Amino acid sequence: MYQFNEEEQMIISMVDNICKDIIEPRAAEIDLMAPDEFPWDIHKLFAEQGITALAFPEEYGGFGVSTHCWTRCLERIAQASAGVSMMVANISLGTLPVLQFGSEEQKQKVLPEVAAGEAQAAFGLTEPNAGSDINGIATTAVKKGDNYVINGNKIFITSGSVSKYFVIFAKVIEDGERKLTAFLAEKGTPGLVIGRDEEKLGLHGSVTTQLFFENLELPESAIIGKVGDGFKIAFGALNKGRLNNAAQATGIAQASLAAAASYAKTRVQFGKPISDFQAIQFMLADMEIGIQIARLMIDHSSTLYDTQSPDLMKYASATKVHCAELACKASGDAVQILGGYGYCKEYPVERYFRDSKIFPIFEGSNQIQRMIIARAVLKEYD
Repeated sequence: MYQFNEEEQMIISMVDNICKDIIEPRAAEIDLMAPDEFPWDIHKLFAEQGITALAFPEEYGGFGVSTHCWTRCLERIAQASAGVSMMVANISLGTLPVLQFGSEEQKQKVLPEVAAGEAQAAFGLTEPNAGSDINGIATTAVKKGDNYVINGNKIFITSGSVSKYFVIFAKVIEDGERKLTAFLAEKGTPGLVIGRDEEKLGLHGSVTTQLFFENLELPESAIIGKVGDGFKIAFGALNKGRLNNAAQATGIAQASLAAAASYAKTRVQFGKPISDFQAIQFMLADMEIGIQIARLMIDHSSTLYDTQSPDLMKYASATKVHCAELACKASGDAVQILGGYGYCKEYPVERYFRDSKIFPIFEGSNQIQRMIIARAVLKEYD
């Protein structure tokens, strides 16, 4: 198991204190936010405490922490509020294409500003007809002189309405081919239209936005990497995104276990606490087993990510599947243990249950992850 160094331990402790003192007391309030509301004061606090800078290299104003430290912090924030954890996870996902494939000019423009908490960035991949099937992207970019004119739309874009920078995936029509390409755009550019924020089952406090591109004209210098690099760039970001999601899901599972165990010790039926009954004990034990496995899987996948292992995709997918399904099972069991109270908003497990449901869906559904895993396994036995 990965051993955190002294600096990482201090960072994790700081995040834990912020969660205990500020986020957890406000989690129920944040859950009541409207679809277009965003907890700006918490984002400002994260910026002041350096949390927005954790995952960035030092040369761009960051701390350059390991993926192990980053995911442990994400887990703790999600334990306090999964909605709040989305703003932190998106700091990583929204900027990874620039960090991994962008020009130095693009990096200097975007990364220090996002690290300082002065701006946010959004990852514009998903479309109405292109979710799991990235090849179905219909947004186009047509060359016009030294520029590209982009038309199309995106859906379910995390932090879309609060972001300054956007990574937009579009198909460049070139020599009769449609080459998936990533572009960097800035809010306020003519033709970049911010649509509505979706009303969601869970993850309240995180905005999820529609984007429209109406003759959005960008210079050739806005291309991230080169024309046709879109698939490589998307998958590079999504591997990290799946580790982010796994950590967040584990946080929900941990919160569910804590709430269920605490309640079971005080709820008396048939003359004794329900925690004395084997049926309840086994549910709690299964949650704990799942959480321990989740942390080990995240730990291993984090090592593979930081060492740029070619095996990362398979393990990141497996980690995402396990943790997402764990969050759904643990939160559902927590509702069951609390009984009627678990179904009421007075208790937090109802929120955990709603928040968990998205995790087997986004960043590539669990069904798609199983396909990725199976293909990798079959390759090993050629």
